[in-house]
Amino acid sequence: MSSDLVRLARSWLAQDPDQETRTELTALLEQLPESGDALRERFHGKLEFGTAGLRGELGAGPNRMNRVTVMRAAAGLAGVLGPGRHVVIGYDARHKSDVFARDTAAVLTGAGLRASVLPGPLPTPVLAFAVRHLGADAGVTVTASHNPPRDNGYKVYWGDGSQIVPPVDAEISAAIDAVGPVSGLPLGSGWTELNDDVVAAYLAAVTALPLGGDRGLRVAYTPLHGVGGALATRAFLTAGFDAPAIVEAQAAPDPDFPTVAFPNPEEPGAMDLALELARRIDADIVLANDPDADRCAVGVRLPGGGHRMLTGDEVGSLLGEHVIRQTSGEGRLVATTIVSSSLLGKIAAAHGVRYAETLTGFKWIMKAGEGLVFGYEEALGYSVGNGDDRGVALPVHDKDGIGAALTVAGLAAQARSRGRTLLDLLDDQAREYGLHSTSQLSVRVDDLSLITDAMAGLRAAPPVELGGRKVESADDLSEGADGLPPTDGLRYRLSGGARVVVRPSGTEPKLKCYLEVVVPVEGEVSEASAQAVRDLDALKDDLSAALGL
Repeated sequence: MSSDLVRLARSWLAQDPDQETRTELTALLEQLPESGDALRERFHGKLEFGTAGLRGELGAGPNRMNRVTVMRAAAGLAGVLGPGRHVVIGYDARHKSDVFARDTAAVLTGAGLRASVLPGPLPTPVLAFAVRHLGADAGVTVTASHNPPRDNGYKVYWGDGSQIVPPVDAEISAAIDAVGPVSGLPLGSGWTELNDDVVAAYLAAVTALPLGGDRGLRVAYTPLHGVGGALATRAFLTAGFDAPAIVEAQAAPDPDFPTVAFPNPEEPGAMDLALELARRIDADIVLANDPDADRCAVGVRLPGGGHRMLTGDEVGSLLGEHVIRQTSGEGRLVATTIVSSSLLGKIAAAHGVRYAETLTGFKWIMKAGEGLVFGYEEALGYSVGNGDDRGVALPVHDKDGIGAALTVAGLAAQARSRGRTLLDLLDDQAREYGLHSTSQLSVRVDDLSLITDAMAGLRAAPPVELGGRKVESADDLSEGADGLPPTDGLRYRLSGGARVVVRPSGTEPKLKCYLEVVVPVEGEVSEASAQAVRDLDALKDDLSAALGL
């Protein structure tokens, strides 16, 4: 065991204010050399602060989420902002989220900044809303979104209410690196504990979205053990809907997420209890939020019984066209990412509305341009706005699972009043614009070097054909493309309008491949759907072989 590593561990121990992680680290030091691997995992490297902030497993050391890591991050943020600035702080119900939020407030006020803490564990979109509503200079939310139970995270928002983008992340990261032992940081206590007024203001904003006038709808809902349940119910009642039926076993916040393997509505099995509830009550739609309620999953009742979950692209196309039809005014803009379906661009063109594509992540969607009235990404993230001749209003400059759930319910209730469903609306779009079918191929790894090697292999030997389609163009997104900032990714445009994008996940040890095929509808939509499934399967087979994972 390296003496330098032991010295680092003892130095960390000397400044750690948390008895739990002090006990953990003391035990590891006492158990050397047997505990060497565990110590190296915690001290060989550190959690890197980027545009997504920090995210990692709870535990002692710089490569874990803990009070020292959080206090250093807060001190770095304070150094970039400077004294007198105002920061709003939110947090979810994960392990230690409330502690990390108080530590952040103490460090910020100790550095001469003003801090306001939201009133209890709340959805991330409330924090994003509160930054602008309160005229703050920045915001922090303590959350790991839909990561496993032992993870936590730390996201930073700027004064426009959206997540930070370069070069701000690098400035904060450099300031964090300059922070000394946290035991020497001055700590304050005069922060503001906000009351329900900020939550009421958020509810007023999201219930003013284009929800339509119909309210007859039966909804099954789950917050997946997260913080969305109480606020989603309150939002539905405020908007005039009946309260949704909630999965009882997943209704209360629980940081251990005991009923699911991963608290992500996209993961297999995560929606099983919600779908069972929907079957029992014969729900028109199924809704779910992830644990910090910035994402929204949607399921619909099938004509023959049962329900199926919609993809993020299907929901995005429905919401996009709905918002365009329900808003007015010149200069409206809708946006999505380069890994989402191309259908929104065709919808926007048909309605004479501007359209933009951005890099992956809502931090980039919010920078798409003036007049943004709707944005979405395929990973179940949506931001819905209003617009008329006086201008546009986007209440949350980030993805908002509560606002999206309300708008989906309004659209579904409107369709139901006309004897139709969301599936009928999707079929309408397929006939009008062609069936745009998307899918993903995700590979989770234990060794991140496998992802690096796979990307290097594709760059060295780009495929010339995938799924029986000719690769018509190949873009290395690390070199920048279509005016976008460089990012680690590869994009292949294939014959027939198909597309493949390959990129490492920014938050999980995964390599993600985003696939799209476009099938003209010349007969029944079901026939085009069956063809799309075959085409996507062929793409997956060839891409898996090319990746070698």
